[in-house]
Amino acid sequence: MSAQQLSDLIRFARHNSPFYRDLYASLPPDAGRLTDLPIVDQQEFWAANTLHDNRVLTGPLSEATVYKTGGTTGSPKFSVYTREEWRTFVGAFGQGLVDTGLRPGHRVADLFYAGELYASFLFILDSLAHAPVDNVRLPIGGAAPLESTVPTLRDLAAQVLAGTPTTLCRLAEHVVAAGVRLDSVELLLFGGEALFDDQRRLLATAFPRAEARSVGYASVDAGLLGRPVPGPDARVHRAFAPHSVVEILDDTTGEPITEPGRPGRVVVTSLFRRLMPVIRYPAGDRAEWTGTGEGHFRILGRAEEGVRVGPVSLHTQDAQQAVAAADTAGRVVGMQLVVRRWEGRDGLVLRLATAPGDAGRGDGGPGGLEALADAVVTELESVRPLYPDSVRAGFVHPLSVEWARHRDLAVNPRSGKLVRVLDERPTA
Repeated sequence: MSAQQLSDLIRFARHNSPFYRDLYASLPPDAGRLTDLPIVDQQEFWAANTLHDNRVLTGPLSEATVYKTGGTTGSPKFSVYTREEWRTFVGAFGQGLVDTGLRPGHRVADLFYAGELYASFLFILDSLAHAPVDNVRLPIGGAAPLESTVPTLRDLAAQVLAGTPTTLCRLAEHVVAAGVRLDSVELLLFGGEALFDDQRRLLATAFPRAEARSVGYASVDAGLLGRPVPGPDARVHRAFAPHSVVEILDDTTGEPITEPGRPGRVVVTSLFRRLMPVIRYPAGDRAEWTGTGEGHFRILGRAEEGVRVGPVSLHTQDAQQAVAAADTAGRVVGMQLVVRRWEGRDGLVLRLATAPGDAGRGDGGPGGLEALADAVVTELESVRPLYPDSVRAGFVHPLSVEWARHRDLAVNPRSGKLVRVLDERPTA
């Protein structure tokens, strides 16, 4: 990373973005190092990054592509890229595809999702087109019926399948149940969510000659995050230098972590995005440096800013707002999102704490906590309809509520602060 490149970006953002101008108002004019700058607060960032009267953008929205990023349907969030920024984005990501095992002439089925302003399908397709090796691109999409997808994969002898683990496993389940053989498949590129051991077993049953690897680590809001590192651990990536800078910060102090094996939250700075600057932006994940190579880090799961449950993204404020809307009597005094995995699927549990004197704790009880739990679930499903849709499709377990006392909520042992998201899924 060039110090001049970073200082230019900081000056540009301060001068042209009202959000960054306010964020950096107390800093000296010559602040030019990442550690000089505060971490972006996601909630404040998206409150300022609106469709009208936007305070994050550095110029008018006159030449760009608009994509939808995580958030509630009632308050959608949008990320924008100019054509040059998008070209840089897919060009760098495409270079990283060779580290996944992409070989010249590979026939690649793009099974990510398209439409409704989502980026993943177009992003992977364009990245393949910018890869440094020739490849044949098959733009099938994740929403295509399996009854037509399987014959297409067979007839075109697809060698690489790229999609979310949920999509790949849905396809694998169909292949196994139908007794179909897709012997040409040799590489499974997954992205968007973690791949667990039980999913690997299913994929190996359906595609015994294929290896599952990360397609790369990126998001439409944070941009470029991690280029795959060849090896046995698909969670290990390295930063897309010189296009972005990845930091891992201590959960308590916010100071950059430099030693291997110490977990922290991932923060990214994009050095090529100027219309919608991303400077010290929390990516929503936790990671640790591996010490096995320069800039190599291992993704450990979601941080408290958000959580991924199967194909569904949720932010903590989604659940907080649902509880606030349903709990008109103010009985809930604390909340955690607990993600678990059983029977081959993810499930989200809302752990809600009530006050010690609340007599309604229990199954229905005189205070009607069962009704309150139902109301919270209904409210959250109304703003994240993808969750009940995914339940009906068999991708995730139904939302549930677990009642607790505040003392039962997990806290950071070093700071005593409440841990907003507990990811209890296995990561090994």
